[in-house]
Amino acid sequence: MKNKNCESCMMPFAKDPGVRESEKSCSYCFNNGKLCYEGNDLKVFQEASYDAMVKKGMNKYKAKFFTFLIRFAPRWKK
Repeated sequence: MKNKNCESCMMPFAKDPGVRESEKSCSYCFNNGKLCYEGNDLKVFQEASYDAMVKKGMNKYKAKFFTFLIRFAPRWKK
């Protein structure tokens, strides 16, 4: 069974507005053949994701909720 959400940010692929280059990641997380954030600091990734969501016009409370969900993505499980 194929994953239906990005393994980095948990965004449903059905909501991805871009062209995906990877079966595991959305167009925001994987671009030009590599992960956009190659680090391994969850908090830094969450902050960048939150800022990007708010900048694109998402309600701050909704962005906080989606940012919280990132910690459950396969990429961040230890």
